[in-house]
Amino acid sequence: MTIPRGTAQSPKYQRLAADLRRRIAEGEFTTAAALPVESELERQYGVARNTVRLAVDVLVNEGRLVRLQGKGTYLREHPVLDHRAYGPTPCLDPQDALPHDCLAVPSAVYHGEAAETGRELTVDFEMMIVRARVDIAERLGLRPGEAIVVRRQLRMLDREPYSIEESHYRAGLAAGTPLMEPDQIDGGDEAVLAVLGRTEIGAVDHLVARMPGPEEAQWFQGGPGVPLMVQTRVTYDRRGPVRVIETRYSADRSRLVYGIGDLGARASLPAPAAPVDPARADAP
Repeated sequence: MTIPRGTAQSPKYQRLAADLRRRIAEGEFTTAAALPVESELERQYGVARNTVRLAVDVLVNEGRLVRLQGKGTYLREHPVLDHRAYGPTPCLDPQDALPHDCLAVPSAVYHGEAAETGRELTVDFEMMIVRARVDIAERLGLRPGEAIVVRRQLRMLDREPYSIEESHYRAGLAAGTPLMEPDQIDGGDEAVLAVLGRTEIGAVDHLVARMPGPEEAQWFQGGPGVPLMVQTRVTYDRRGPVRVIETRYSADRSRLVYGIGDLGARASLPAPAAPVDPARADAP
């Protein structure tokens, strides 16, 4: 077995890592058995032991492999959960005579998806009063540094970290309501907003990828090279912005699903049967 040539600037260990990614993507290795030991990979590729070790280090840092002391090196495979980032649901606005699409209740979506996959969803709640970041203040129409209420939800699936969600509210909107309590609200935060006459009817999402900070990396327990997907949603009612919801997911175990247009003929939004592994784009 030889290492693909790749580019002249590509070090040999990187080209070896790319070929191992290819073999992983093609299903040559499974989570049930250890990968070939370093001496076997050294023999297969005809390279030095240090080249093998550096290539494996790359894949460990990417979160693809994990070394188990005394047992070997294995695929680090997280179940990937599809999250319906937008799910229209009919509702009736008191100002309208006919029902129209409103935003689905996020808490109900998460619980439904966990139930569909047979996984246990647990959530820890926190409430904080903080100074608004510049970007949050801009989206809520506030001055930077104004006090806002943040409700944080730490979600876990089968005791594995899944997402961190933070809903940012104007202090004046949350004051004197259950939004000020560090507890889950029956019907979700949306129930409180409806009582306040601030039913969310639309949203704009911003999606970015970035590396986690130290605290995020510690909580998600991902590899040092695994990025976060960050979904920042600004919700609106007829009067303007209601809240900013920032949700962070570990990119190795989550996939956001969006529906566009009239989906009345489809009962659900199924995941692709054979998603393309981005690692294959790195292979020569």
